[in-house]
Parts: sequence; structure tokens; C-alpha cells
Amino acid sequence: MKKSYIKYISALLLFGSNGIIASRISLSSYEIVLSRTLIGSIFLIAIYVLGKNRPVFLKDKKTSLYLLISGIAMGANWLFLYEAYKQIGVSISTLACYCGPVILIALAPFTFGEKLTPAKIIGILSVVIGMFCVYGAELMKNGFSWGLVFGILSALMYPVMVIFNKKAENVSGFENSMSQLVVAFFIVALFTLIKDGAVFSVPKDSLLPIIFLGIVNTGLGCYLYFSSLKALPAQTVAICGYLEPL
Repeated sequence: MKKSYIKYISALLLFGSNGIIASRISLSSYEIVLSRTLIGSIFLIAIYVLGKNRPVFLKDKKTSLYLLISGIAMGANWLFLYEAYKQIGVSISTLACYCGPVILIALAPFTFGEKLTPAKIIGILSVVIGMFCVYGAELMKNGFSWGLVFGILSALMYPVMVIFNKKAENVSGFENSMSQLVVAFFIVALFTLIKDGAVFSVPKDSLLPIIFLGIVNTGLGCYLYFSSLKALPAQTVAICGYLEPL
């Protein structure tokens, strides 16, 4: 459990810097997500192949379905979030996305049989009050915007991603992470292909940030994140997850 907490918190610290790195990349939101999922997928697949591992999830149809749904939700979550980054900035977008854990906490008693303790209820109320303050200020300043809509849509994808990932029990943490990222890449690639075609170029000044975002924040971050989820209660995942927007 202690090891899982360390891995989870390390992943959150990495994910927390995503918006900062993305702000230095001169690409559209969906091109950034496509690049990071491609580089992260290649990184994890290379390590998996070099380790001479054989895929296990393909032998279990239910596990494969859970990973597929979770991967689709992750790809959609990132697409919505990065579009929100571009429209309303990193801090507000991240907080909008993190309405998702509140939804997850509310669903956990029904999906995983977890009880709501007084400490968790206080945590939920603190988050909700904080979000009303932040969103209220944003609405008063700039009015309702598509950026907020995209942030909220990314939030709705979060509980779907976590719930179905935790249900994929018969697969190792590394294979879980790799499968999720590959599925997310194909979802984002399909969206990009439909929207703008198959070709785009990365400016020279954006090359280093996009490689770093792909290998470290995405490849390593996803491994640390998904390999720790199974050992932690869903409500704990949600509450501790607020280290990322912090």
C-alpha cells in the first residue's frame, strides 16, 4: 500500500506539470495530445518488448473490454482538457477537470461498495465549496465559455476511466498502462485524422517539450498512475488526486 501511494503521488506531481509544459508547445490541443500519446505508447511498448513480456489481457475478453473503455475515456479526457487549456488557461481548466473525482467519490459506494466516512465527506464538501468559489469568479469575470464546457466534459470522463480501469483486475500494472495509452492514442489519432488530416509538423522550439511530455509525463506518469490504482480505494484515489491541481 505504501509503495502504491508513493507511485500514485509521483504520478500526480508529473501530471500536475502537464499544462505548464503544454503551454510551451506551439501546436493545437489535439495535436499535443496525439504527440504525447504516440511518444508515450512507443516508450512503453519498447520497454515491454525488451522485457520479453507477453500480453495477458488478450486472453480475457472482459478485461480487454474494460481496458478499451477506460482507454477511450482517457483519450477523450485529455482531448477535452487540452482544448480547455488553450481557451481558459491551465489553472481553471485543471480545476474544472477535477470535478471528476467528486463524481467518482459519489459513485464509489455503488461501484465498489466503499463507505463514505466523515473525513471523506468533509473532503468532498471542501472541494465543492472551493470549486463554486473558483467557477463563480470565472463566470463573473468572463461569463460562460466553451472552455468551461470542455473542462466539465473532461471531468465526466474521469470517473469512467478510473472505474473501468480498477475493474480490469487480471492484468499487470505495466501492461495495463501500455494498453490504456495505446487505446487513447488510436482514439486521438482518429479524431485528428477526421478533423485535420494525417499530417502536421512540430516547430523546432516545441520538439524538446513534446518529447519530455511524451516520455516522462505520459509514458512514465501513466505507468506510475495505473499500476497504483488497483491497490488504492477509489475514494482515496479521488481525494488524493487533488494534489495534481494544487
